[in-house]
Amino acid sequence: MAKHKFDPYMRITEPMVRDNGELRVATWQEAISIAAKGLAATRDAFSPSAVGFFSCSKSTNEMNFIAQKFARAVIGTNNIDSCNR
Repeated sequence: MAKHKFDPYMRITEPMVRDNGELRVATWQEAISIAAKGLAATRDAFSPSAVGFFSCSKSTNEMNFIAQKFARAVIGTNNIDSCNR
C-alpha cells in the first residue's frame, strides 16, 4: 500500500470536481471557484469559527503569513495552527 502512495503514475495531475456524485476533470478556474463557494457557504452557514486553517512548517514564512492573513482578513477566523513547534 505504501508503494502506491509515492507512485508517480497514481498522482492526480489535473483538478477534479464532484458532479452528481461522480468525479470529473475540471479547469483550475472552475475547481477554485467551487472550493471558494464551499468555504464561503460553510462560513456563512455556521460562522467564521467553523473554519480552520493548518499551515506546514516546510512552507516559507511568506506562505505562512499569507495563510494567516487570509484566515483572519477574508474568512474572519483565528483558527490557525501549524506544525512549527
